[in-house]
Amino acid sequence: MHLAQRLTAVVLTLGLSAGLVGCDFHLKGTNPTATPLVYTKLQLAMPSNTEDFEKKLSVYLAATGVQLSNAEDAYVLRILDYKPQRHELKGRLIEVLLRLNVTFQIEDRAGNPLTQPRTVSASRSYQYNIATVNTDDQQNRYLKEILIDDVAQQISRQIGANRLPKANISSTVPTIQNSNVSNTSE
Repeated sequence: MHLAQRLTAVVLTLGLSAGLVGCDFHLKGTNPTATPLVYTKLQLAMPSNTEDFEKKLSVYLAATGVQLSNAEDAYVLRILDYKPQRHELKGRLIEVLLRLNVTFQIEDRAGNPLTQPRTVSASRSYQYNIATVNTDDQQNRYLKEILIDDVAQQISRQIGANRLPKANISSTVPTIQNSNVSNTSE
């Protein structure tokens, strides 16, 4: 009796699976070749003092299938703004809020934007007692690394999934006015 129930369950499972595959259902996975062809070669343009961020971003972009290159056909991933912030709320315990905002866009080699500027942010907070200053330094360094890692992952996922809004072409192309057209109103 148990064998018949197991056989029925297996047949039913296989039948439903075949039905889902027949309807073009499939699980979404992470595939390195899923990166859009447009962004497979990128050059990084970073502001100064962002070496740690550049290293993390390079690792995550490579994991999504992006090749970092200085070739002529490579697009430019430009970091427009890199803004780490630290806010302290003082009381018995001091609470520290760390925030990192990064604004980026993808450009062609001539500097024309292909995507609209996009801002990605991450924040973390922690508390410490004034008597344990060494704990503050350790937590601060650790959480800064976490923020950099988080933002680098967000940017690489957005590029890998091609979820960036395209740049407005009308705002990047200069408008031409014709001076020969006369404006008459009667």
